[in-house]
Amino acid sequence: MDYYLSLISFGPHGWGRPFLEGAFVTLSLAVATLPFGLTLGLAIALMQRSHRRFARGFATVYTTVFRGAPELLTLYIIYFGLSLGVQSALKSLGFSTQFDMPPFLAGMIALGLVLAAFSSEVWVGALNAIPRGQREAAAALGLHRAQAFRLIVFPQIMRIALPGLGNNWMVLLKETSLVSVITLPDIMFYAMRANVVTKEPFLMFGVASLIYLAFSIISAVGFGVLEARSNRGHAMHGAAR
Repeated sequence: MDYYLSLISFGPHGWGRPFLEGAFVTLSLAVATLPFGLTLGLAIALMQRSHRRFARGFATVYTTVFRGAPELLTLYIIYFGLSLGVQSALKSLGFSTQFDMPPFLAGMIALGLVLAAFSSEVWVGALNAIPRGQREAAAALGLHRAQAFRLIVFPQIMRIALPGLGNNWMVLLKETSLVSVITLPDIMFYAMRANVVTKEPFLMFGVASLIYLAFSIISAVGFGVLEARSNRGHAMHGAAR
């Protein structure tokens, strides 16, 4: 038992510190990806509800592609494809600089694109739940469409979409493990290295599993609190009626 504890300790020969550093990278990537993916997903959702055929077509193609393609394939295309694309563009401009896509940025873009495709369906469902009369009432009060969306529609769709967005966050946390294949030192990256060095796969991957599980439990509690707070005023209003 002492041997196994020493392997996951924070001592000079333990893997505790690398796992902690990997957990920080995993959480940082997920937190950085979330606003990008959700904002893009909301834009895609608004396109799906647009009166313009081109916008609806683009949104349909986007969600079909990124929901259908494997996340790992999307990550490879962003990491290697964008690097080659930027390098070709630099060469065409007369620069001979070597460009390598930062793994963290590649992971954020790839996971954000996938998150946007899935979260757009959540946003669409929330938008469809808002009565049309509220927008008409806002227009009658002289509010512009942007003002009506910001002051009336968006606070309501956030309350409705919160459970679905919480599920998207949980999936995003797990999908961050894919970035280990492009050498980003996250939890899985260090788990695989530790397994190679110690030849203890059950221990090292078990520790990685426990870290992901801890993140999931904390996230579930956090989203539960947010949902309770967001529904508090709505529940009071329903009880008053």
